[in-house]
Amino acid sequence: MIRKRNPIIYSDFPDIDIIRVKNTYYMISTTMHFMPGGSILKSYDLLHWEFVGHVYEHLDKTLCQKLEMSNIYGQGMWAPSFKFHKGKFYICFSANDTKKTYLFTAKDPSGPWKKSFIDGFYHDAALLFDDDNRVYMVYGNTTIHLIELKADLSAPKLDGLNRILITDTADVDLGYEGAHLQKRNGKYYLFLIHWPKSGTKRRKQWCYIADSLTGEFSGKCIIDDDLQFHNQGVAQGGMVDTPDGDWYLFMFQDRGAVGRVPILIPIDFKKDHPIIKNNTIPLELSVTSMKPTYEYLPLNGGDDFMYKEGQKLKPFWQFNHQPNNDLWSVTKRQGAFRIETAKTVPNLTQACNTLTQRTIGPRSSAWVSVDGSNLKEGDYAGICVLQGSYGAIALTKINGNYYLEMLNRSAEYEVTMGCVKDNEPAIKHATILLDNPVITLKIEVDFENLKDEARFSYRENNQWKPLGIVHQLHFKLDHFTGCRFGLFLYSTKKIGGMADFLNFEYSLE
Repeated sequence: MIRKRNPIIYSDFPDIDIIRVKNTYYMISTTMHFMPGGSILKSYDLLHWEFVGHVYEHLDKTLCQKLEMSNIYGQGMWAPSFKFHKGKFYICFSANDTKKTYLFTAKDPSGPWKKSFIDGFYHDAALLFDDDNRVYMVYGNTTIHLIELKADLSAPKLDGLNRILITDTADVDLGYEGAHLQKRNGKYYLFLIHWPKSGTKRRKQWCYIADSLTGEFSGKCIIDDDLQFHNQGVAQGGMVDTPDGDWYLFMFQDRGAVGRVPILIPIDFKKDHPIIKNNTIPLELSVTSMKPTYEYLPLNGGDDFMYKEGQKLKPFWQFNHQPNNDLWSVTKRQGAFRIETAKTVPNLTQACNTLTQRTIGPRSSAWVSVDGSNLKEGDYAGICVLQGSYGAIALTKINGNYYLEMLNRSAEYEVTMGCVKDNEPAIKHATILLDNPVITLKIEVDFENLKDEARFSYRENNQWKPLGIVHQLHFKLDHFTGCRFGLFLYSTKKIGGMADFLNFEYSLE
C-alpha cells in the first residue's frame, strides 16, 4: 500500500477530471491564461503524479491571448472534461474570452492533439459516451442542461435529447455547476458543486442519480467537510475506479493564495449512492499502486536551461499568456533563459514571455541568477510571485546605473473577473545601488494556515539578505489562479532590452 496525505498535490490544479485507462490514471485541470495549456498528468496510484504534457501550445492566437491590446486573466481554458472512448482520448472545455467550446482528440495522451469545436458555448461542460455509443453533454450554472451531440461531437444533435436536469435558485451563493456525468452499474451519476447561503456556509458536493437519462434525477449532499482547514469546503469533481474495484471521489479545495488543490476521497456505495467512509474526508490515504517501484518525475523543479535547438522546456514551465517565440530563447546563450523586449509596458502583469511554474504548499522557495548587463534604461528583470497582487525583486537600470528593487501591487487594486486593465506602475518598497549587473535573487512563500506571505532576498558574500517588505498574497477572481513563481523582463522606456536567467533552483521548505 502507498500512503500520502491530502491534498494529494499541494499546488494549483483546479477543476480536475481523472480517468483510468487500464493500469494508468490520467488527470487534466484548468490552466486558464497559461500556455502551453491543458496540463495532463499521469499516475499509477492516484496519489503521486507526473506530467505527460500539454494539450495545446497556443489556443487561438488572439491579441488578448498574446497580451496585446488586453489580456485573458481569469479566462482562457476552464473546467475540462476528460474521456477515453474506443481507443481515443477526448478533452472538452470552454474558454470565457472567446466564448467557444473546444474539443481536442488524440490516440495518445502525450499527443499530438487535434483541435476542433463543438458548436455553442457551454459553461463547465462534461461529456458522457453511453454504452449505445450515443454521446451527451451536461453543462450549466444553477440550471443544469443535458443535450445529445452528433456522433462527431461537432454540434447538438437536431432531434437528440435536450432537457433540464436540475434547477437551483433559492438560498445560494453559488448554484449548481462543475458538472460531471458518469455511469456505473447501469445508473447515471451527476456530480455538482453547490454553495448555499445557510448552514455551514461553505462549498458542498452533491450527487444526483437516475436510472436513465430521460428519468428523474434525485440526490443529496455527499460532501460537507473542510478537511480541518478554515471552513473551506471540498467540492467539484467526479469519481474514478481502480482495477481492484475500489472507488474514489476526486475534488478540489480552496487553499488561499497557493490556489485550488486536488483532494482524493475513498467511497463505498449504499443502495447505489456514494458514501464517504465515516462521513469525513481522510487526512491520510492508503492506496494500492499498480507500479509500486515507479519513480515519478517532479511536478516542480530547478532548471539549468541546458537545452538543444528545438527541445521543449520542462513540462512544469508555462508562460503567462501566449509567448512571443521571437523574443525568448534557451539556446542563444547556453545555460540561460533569455528574454528580449519589443514594446514598453507599465508593469509586470503586461510583460510578455514571463515564464512561470506553480508554487507548492505549505512552503516553497525559488531562486535564480539574473544577468542584466544588456538592460535598457527603465527595464526590470527579476523573479516574481505572479498573481493580481504580485510581488517581485528585480534589477533595473536608472541613469546608467544598476539598482535592485523590491516592488509589488497591493491587494487594494480594483478586482474584476478577467481582462484586468491596469496601467499603474508597481509600488517600490526598497532600492539599493549595485556595482554588478549579475545577481542571484530569491523568493520564499509561506501558505501555512492561510499565512500567504512572500519574502524577497538577494545573495551577497554567500549570504541571503532580505529586501523590502513581507508581501501579502491573495487569491482573487481577477487572475483566478494560484500564486506562481515567474521569471520576467519588461521595458518601461525603451525597447530592445535583454536579460538572461541562469541556474533556476526550486526548494520545498
